[in-house]
Amino acid sequence: MLPKTMKALVAYGKNDYRLETDYPVPECGPDDIIIKTEACGICAGDLKCMHGAERFWGDEKTPSWVQPPFIPGHEFLGRIVEMGENVKGWKLGDRITADQIVPCGECRFCKSGRYWMCEPHATFGFQKNNNGGMAEYVRYPKTAVLHRVPEEMPLEKALLIEPYSCSKHCVDRAQIGNEDVVVISGAGTLGLGMITYARMKNPEKLIVLDMLDERLEKAKEFGADLVMNPGKVDVEKEIKALTEGYGCDIYIEATGHPSSVIQGLNSIRKLGRFVEFSVFGSAATVDWSIIGDGKELDVLGSHLSPYCYPFVIEHINKGDLKTEGVVSSVYRLDQWKEAFDKATGRDGDLKVAFTFE
Repeated sequence: MLPKTMKALVAYGKNDYRLETDYPVPECGPDDIIIKTEACGICAGDLKCMHGAERFWGDEKTPSWVQPPFIPGHEFLGRIVEMGENVKGWKLGDRITADQIVPCGECRFCKSGRYWMCEPHATFGFQKNNNGGMAEYVRYPKTAVLHRVPEEMPLEKALLIEPYSCSKHCVDRAQIGNEDVVVISGAGTLGLGMITYARMKNPEKLIVLDMLDERLEKAKEFGADLVMNPGKVDVEKEIKALTEGYGCDIYIEATGHPSSVIQGLNSIRKLGRFVEFSVFGSAATVDWSIIGDGKELDVLGSHLSPYCYPFVIEHINKGDLKTEGVVSSVYRLDQWKEAFDKATGRDGDLKVAFTFE
């Protein structure tokens, strides 16, 4: 028998997040699964949402995407503690996780297999009807895309399933070949996931950029051939020098900072491929003539992690995708203010998470 109430972090508005100790435990409908949360990571998107980024809360032209009050967190996993009568294929105690998107199953994107772009676009951790993992219990509805987490997988690895799945989708969008010079801008958790997966693609050269030298050291450990700190070297000049003046073949932007977008457009060769991954705190302005008349670039976006979880779970478990040291700090939920502050990276942290065990 589940308790009636639980501890949860609840978002009521911009910068209005409150820890509640008597929040109602989600009810289990006939098609639902309730998990007891094992752990939940803090994403950069969670931080930007809390601080009021327009991408989440809208502006005078765009309606709000988030629907408060909601429980944040989409990088979570747990064990089944209750199931509806119609649920098949699972049993109590199973260790599971899910894609961030909760597809409707009815729109043109869902019906054509492109469920990650579901038109209603319900997601865990941003809307009140699909609360996230910063709580002791979470409800998975009927259309949640569920995945089994191996019993033997350590928690610090399991916490990287969601972010590394997003990283895989981004690298897949880049279509890396073994003759490509690839630049990945940003060596945070998601950037490191891209690096360790991109290394499996065996590009001619894998270059990683970051403003923090300790992250660049981790990037080398995860498979980067070369690393550069844009605060210390002229990245555009160095990339051109390495490529006979042409520029890199592929540039993946994973920082969420406008300067990285401009840097990428200037560093990439004509007919190159630019992949944008990040969520930005505000609009980035660029000279679009570079994309068209200047270089005729392929510019691609990357969103979420479709069909990536099985591969990521398998290869994290095998050790093919490196994870050592990425989860750097773990907190209790009642320490959420400290945890969110730590997740900004001010002390060099990569992935910060809450545990509920």
